[in-house]
Amino acid sequence: MGNDDNRRRKTPCGCCMSVFKWIPVLFIFAVIGWSYYAYVVELCVLNTENRVSMIFMLFFYHIALILFLWSYWKTISTSVGRVPDHWRIPDEEVNHLFRADNPETQKRILNNFARNLPVTNRTMNGSVRFCDKCKIIKPDRSHHCSVCSCCVLKMDHHCPWVNNCVNFFNYKFFVLFLGYALIYCLYVAFTTLHDFIQFWQGQLNGSGMGRFHILFLFFISIMFAISLVSLFGYHIYLVLVNRTTLESFRAPIFRIGGPDKNGYNLGRYANFCEVFGDDWQYWFLPIFTSHGDGLSYPTATDQTGNQRYDAMGNTSTNSNRLEVQPTDKLIDAIPLNNHQPHLELDNGQQIPSSQVIVNIEQTLPLPLSAEAPAKDTSNGGGVVIDIIGDQSAKDANVLNGGPHLANGAADKIV
Repeated sequence: MGNDDNRRRKTPCGCCMSVFKWIPVLFIFAVIGWSYYAYVVELCVLNTENRVSMIFMLFFYHIALILFLWSYWKTISTSVGRVPDHWRIPDEEVNHLFRADNPETQKRILNNFARNLPVTNRTMNGSVRFCDKCKIIKPDRSHHCSVCSCCVLKMDHHCPWVNNCVNFFNYKFFVLFLGYALIYCLYVAFTTLHDFIQFWQGQLNGSGMGRFHILFLFFISIMFAISLVSLFGYHIYLVLVNRTTLESFRAPIFRIGGPDKNGYNLGRYANFCEVFGDDWQYWFLPIFTSHGDGLSYPTATDQTGNQRYDAMGNTSTNSNRLEVQPTDKLIDAIPLNNHQPHLELDNGQQIPSSQVIVNIEQTLPLPLSAEAPAKDTSNGGGVVIDIIGDQSAKDANVLNGGPHLANGAADKIV
């Protein structure tokens, strides 16, 4: 189960809690066992006179039961996974983190440690998410479960009916468990409806206890079906929008863009394949086919290609940016020399490089103003543009070499 589960179970209280948590699971298995007896023995064997109908009823019943139990057991037995060791912060860094004087220092320590980790989620103050119990950097979409005593990858919620966290590794099994449980209940209710009507009409054969088994089987199957249809429908919706239960109540916070419930929405089909896989032959079998490793996930921004997130919040723009902003094509800037950032004219005069000379196509007139001084462009001259904005108009006038630069001046930037 969890990373610290074994240590927790060593205490007497931990052992009692571990036993207590299995009570809901044992209750579900007891209900399934009783329903098997009521359906197979009391309904099919003792009360069905047509043997062909009995064989068909038992055949489809056992198919639904096997798929139901298979997915249920996979949901229970699948581990929540383990966050790799390189996500764990060393004890020395943890001590520095807890002794930090202010949140900015803590933020700097966490960002420095997570600079090579694929994390895009942040806290409310913009810091990398950190679990003070597990002493690890939280991967995206992961949360600490107090019941499992560990950080769970892509945690959806902790379900007491499976005594496990619904997470990245068993989410497909959980959805299939809900679906097959609903099919099982509907099938039992549908096939016992005729006998239930005969019971109320006083025409049902069999002993008194057998008739009550069939009556309760119908009511219990209807009751579970009503509760399962809403839960199953809700999780199908979550699959199609690529969202967990926790994310539906509290949107994940991204380094770029802030809170966004649809941050992982890739489209309905892509969202479905992220959970159920690409091969349709395994979609409805409780076999793990989900995409990814549980540590990083594609985002909606990755899908559109406008910008990408990385651990430190840097972004890389799409190559189509020039097509979106055509005015960028008109500017042919000359690269600056980072070692000697100044502008050297033919007369030896040096001008700070915060003002850059660029060439503008002659067909585009540039209006003259005191804030944006210009020079004669009839002979291919340059126009001065104040890039940083820390120079006054007076300094910009010097850049023009007085009133104007000489025609054909060989200006260069060093």
